[in-house]
Amino acid sequence: MLYWLTSISDGGDLFNLFRYITFRAGGAFFTALVFGFIFGRPLINLLRKRQRFGQPIREDGPESHLETKQGTPTMGGLLILSALTVSTLLWARWDNPYVWMVLLVTVCFGAIGFVDDYHKVTRNSHAGLSGKLRLAIGFGIAGMAALIAQVLHPDPLSGQLALPFFKDTLLNLGFLFIPFCMLVIAGSANAVNLTDGLDGLAIMPVMIAAGTLGVIAYAVGRVDFTAYLDVHYVPGTGEILIFTAALIGGGLGFLWYNAPPAAVFMGDTGSLALGGALGAIAVATKHEIVLVIVGGIFVVEALSVIIQVAYFKRTGKRVFLMAPIHHHFEKKGWGESQIVIRFWIISLVLALIGLATLKVR
Repeated sequence: MLYWLTSISDGGDLFNLFRYITFRAGGAFFTALVFGFIFGRPLINLLRKRQRFGQPIREDGPESHLETKQGTPTMGGLLILSALTVSTLLWARWDNPYVWMVLLVTVCFGAIGFVDDYHKVTRNSHAGLSGKLRLAIGFGIAGMAALIAQVLHPDPLSGQLALPFFKDTLLNLGFLFIPFCMLVIAGSANAVNLTDGLDGLAIMPVMIAAGTLGVIAYAVGRVDFTAYLDVHYVPGTGEILIFTAALIGGGLGFLWYNAPPAAVFMGDTGSLALGGALGAIAVATKHEIVLVIVGGIFVVEALSVIIQVAYFKRTGKRVFLMAPIHHHFEKKGWGESQIVIRFWIISLVLALIGLATLKVR
């Protein structure tokens, strides 16, 4: 919205700064951060009042969680989503369709998570929406986003899959493009959801991944950068940097209250929304495969559940002491903060590798 202040600029005044994506990204970050600090505590107090027992804790989970996490309210993702949405609408250009696509996916997945969390806290049960229903709705949202992306992408890129490390290489997916993008977006949403099991475990890798994808979006949205880096030019995606900056600001505001011991959990409201956002950005920027690298933590968490379930059904035995894999390390005696910080370090390393794909070709 503030971008329109440039219409009254003569090119040499303060209003001219609003033309620059980097300036507005900085504004989006600080707006979301301050929003989180201001409204974080009132929201937590409201959630505590509304949620008598807090987030239900699984009895078959780590024993320590029944003592340390009992009574902690959930739905803290509302704080991130509110800060993210307000900040994005304030600082981004409203005529950019990529921003609307990513924001729409985020809000829709957040709505799925909100309903799921609501069912859990009102019934005081860890069973929310049925898994099949949640997946069906998620894939529907992802399909809509994939169709929008295919229309928005320039003709040479529409329906194509860009391969990292290979200069100017495109793989024509044809009719498989939409299902592939659906898998990327819905898979990312559910992978982040599975990762959200310890205080601060999911939000920091999400912010790291978002920051990385934001840099990529800015780079592929500038013709001069893409010419230098030998990556595919996707006009208009640079504005996504403002969205990711707002996500990081809102994420830090939430982390202030989610740091161990957490005063609030993001719940499915936050994890599904943020995971869907990462998938949508990857699809918009033609960096779906790079998301697998940058979000490697989420991939491993999801794979650990798939492997555990498949192996148990086949043999009646378990590969891990408990899945997702962060609980496996808990069972092995790792402390919660030890697991969280090590996962953060791995996420940072993976992000750097993801950024390297821009130049190593």
